[in-house]
Amino acid sequence: MAHSPLLRDLPLEERPRERMMKAGAEALSHAELLAILLRTGTKNESAVLVAQRVMNRIGSLSRLADLSLIELTQIRGIGTAKALELQACLELGRRMARSRMLETASIRRPEDAAELVMESMRHLKREHFVCIYLNTKNRVLAQETISVGTLDASLVHPREVFRAAIRHGAASLICIHNHPSGDPTPSREDIEITRRLIEAGVLVGIEVLDHLIIGDNQYVSLKEQSLV
Repeated sequence: MAHSPLLRDLPLEERPRERMMKAGAEALSHAELLAILLRTGTKNESAVLVAQRVMNRIGSLSRLADLSLIELTQIRGIGTAKALELQACLELGRRMARSRMLETASIRRPEDAAELVMESMRHLKREHFVCIYLNTKNRVLAQETISVGTLDASLVHPREVFRAAIRHGAASLICIHNHPSGDPTPSREDIEITRRLIEAGVLVGIEVLDHLIIGDNQYVSLKEQSLV
């Protein structure tokens, strides 16, 4: 049985690293870029072939970010160390994208806030309570995750919400949390927590503008629904 060519058997100009140095990252295919991150393949396959097999299996590049650590390590040629490196690179990419969005973001309507967080929050398996902090012109100063877990009064304390607001010098804030079920219908607890936060905001002089609940590509604004 003939072995697939290894990287060391390829001409220099066909190796991903050398191609990237010569032509730039944008000239490389998805599989070649992935191969550079993987660095090595298996005994009988080059890193490029392993990467191509990964791409064939997932179908699209966006699907790569959805694979869990276990799913990645089930692919032949990807061990725990490589899987962790890939997940770290993907998370860095997500954070860079969010950072660029935050630098230019301005919140005028509930959908502006929803668009800012939808892709990062819609598929989360646990409830995340997030605050977007704004200046006097409704420009985004920062976005912080305040708590992770089941949403209740003990996990979302006004002290943590407004401590971060004061640290960022915020004039106002928007609360956001996701429903892992995909259904953004507010619960009684959601409404009660929002009212508590609004009351606390009045005391410290930082307005709580809204509370959004994120579902699967849909959201509910408690302010728009006149629930607070």
